This record gives sequence, C-alpha cells and structure tokens, in this order.
Amino acid sequence: MFTPKYPHQDTASPAIAPVREVPAHGSVVPASTAPLANRPTVQLTPGSALALAAGGGAVVLVVGAVLVSMLLAVAITGVSVALVAVVLRLLLKDLAKQR
Repeated sequence: MFTPKYPHQDTASPAIAPVREVPAHGSVVPASTAPLANRPTVQLTPGSALALAAGGGAVVLVVGAVLVSMLLAVAITGVSVALVAVVLRLLLKDLAKQR
C-alpha cells in the first residue's frame, strides 16, 4: 500500500537522452527520445470555479469557527482559574485572621 508504483521501463521517458558516438565520422549524435505521454489538462468551467470558491469559503468558515471556539475555551478557563485564586486568597486571609 505504501510502496511507490513506478511505470514500466518501456513507458518511462528518460531524464537525459543517452549519447551515441558514431565511429565513422567521430561526431556525437543524441539518441532519439520517446514522446511524452499526453496528460489531461485541468479545465475550470464557471460552475466548477464557483463550486471551488464555495468549498474554499466553507473550509475557511469551519476552521475559523474551530479556532474561535478554542480561544473562547482558553479564555473561560483563564477566568475561572483567576476566580478560584481570588476565592482561595480570601479564604486563606480569613483563616489567618481567626488565629
């Protein structure tokens, strides 16, 4: 599943064309390369562009809502810890006065 799948050796295009030397003339002639396979191009129609923009907007809204809720949770936790600290400080102050 995680192993890479390589194309068959006969369909793979070489990265650099091998060079053949012709001994009769002593000149160097590049070997012919295989033509690249025709790859489909991505064409955006107005409908698909609109759907892509709407999907991107939805992703931005969802990520924004998650981040705002996390920030709100941190703020509420901070306020509650501060209130507990104030109450504990008052209780300890009252205990010190009674003795």
